[in-house]
Amino acid sequence: MVNRITRDVLLTIIAEWLEEWEMPSLVPRKQQAIEPADLKRILAIVGPRRAGKTCFMYQLIQSLLENGHCSKEDILFIDFEDYRLGEFTGDTMDELLAAFHQLAGRYPRFLFFDEVQHLPGWNRVLRTLHNRRRFKIIVSGSNSKLLDREIATELRGRYEDYTMLPFSFREYLGYRGISFTPASLRTAARGNIVAAFDEYMRHGGFPEVVMARTIAERRKLLQSYFKTIFYRDILERYNIKARHVLDALMNEALETYSGIFSITRFEKQLKDNGLPGSKRTISNYLHYLQDAFFVIANDKFSYSARRRIMNPKKVYLTDTGFAALGRPFAENRGRLLENLVAIELFRSGMEIYYFKNRHECDFIIKQGPRPTHAIQVCWGLTDQNEKRELAGLVDACKFLDLRSGIILTYAQEEEHEEKGLRITVLPVWKWLLANDIPEVSLDKNISQSNEAA
Repeated sequence: MVNRITRDVLLTIIAEWLEEWEMPSLVPRKQQAIEPADLKRILAIVGPRRAGKTCFMYQLIQSLLENGHCSKEDILFIDFEDYRLGEFTGDTMDELLAAFHQLAGRYPRFLFFDEVQHLPGWNRVLRTLHNRRRFKIIVSGSNSKLLDREIATELRGRYEDYTMLPFSFREYLGYRGISFTPASLRTAARGNIVAAFDEYMRHGGFPEVVMARTIAERRKLLQSYFKTIFYRDILERYNIKARHVLDALMNEALETYSGIFSITRFEKQLKDNGLPGSKRTISNYLHYLQDAFFVIANDKFSYSARRRIMNPKKVYLTDTGFAALGRPFAENRGRLLENLVAIELFRSGMEIYYFKNRHECDFIIKQGPRPTHAIQVCWGLTDQNEKRELAGLVDACKFLDLRSGIILTYAQEEEHEEKGLRITVLPVWKWLLANDIPEVSLDKNISQSNEAA
């Protein structure tokens, strides 16, 4: 039973929602159609902080109100990062619902729980609420533990997740008001898209960063996101003891993204600088960075699960804007290009690996029991690198029995044969605008307009 002060806090929070809350100005996210009134399972919107999850929940609330499905008195929205809810537990949930009934005159039909990972025993609470069959439940979270593959068995069959990352390039163009058609991509209008792509690659897709007017403001926002992940999402959440290891690991990601990360090499690097840190600690902290959506870590392709676990991972930033906190852009443009591709493949939810045998191929896509696509990324094919880039792609395709491969570059576009393989070379920006990632060739699959942007 909660005390009187806690009950008053619950009544105050609910009163603020019912009487004072106003719909903020929203930048609509063009995601798959979701109708909250039709939900049968719990819906979890999962992704990094400041990617737009809360605004997307507001977008869903707005659709409910505008479509006449309900009134505000049918909806309960709770932000579990509200400091007043610091002592809130699952046992307090019925008190919360009772407080809502006291003020609204009825129980809510729709439950929107923002940053639900802060609710102790959240999976047990959600299961109990869902079993009552009287609520449509939508939650958000900034930790990958909320993804369907990570959740406890008790929620299987009751739960589905939806990954929300910062703006895709299509969404970025939509926000900037830049439209396109296959025909316009062959005119001077193409220059506007390429210029926008340069900005998108350099500054990333976090909505607030995209809306910022100055480079200084963008950098300040990204630094604040970085610090929040460090302190709140990892240091405090996991009660980190070896803070120096976490600090070094996050800064290592800023410096070496789009590269293969060796735990053994990093351990030696720490020791060479007089810093303690075991391989187990480094491995755990890397997982925490993945859980917090700071990095994407792809395994080396192998048919053996044990070998995949044992081999070094290839690490990417979840938003290219973070790279601005490291080295200057001019030094990293090829790695930034590869990082953008990694983000888009992660967004698609496909199973992604890298390939390394005699040569290296950046991305192997596995759909079902076997690999289906091989993708190589470089800034451009030149006399100096063409042999190496083709060798990596051909090596992967031959080993995996693939008949074609893709090379994504900044600007080049062509098709040719290489050792019996069909090789498609395509600009990354054009690939990002395709409807069928990863399989796209030249003008195929480009939407007739950017209505999906």
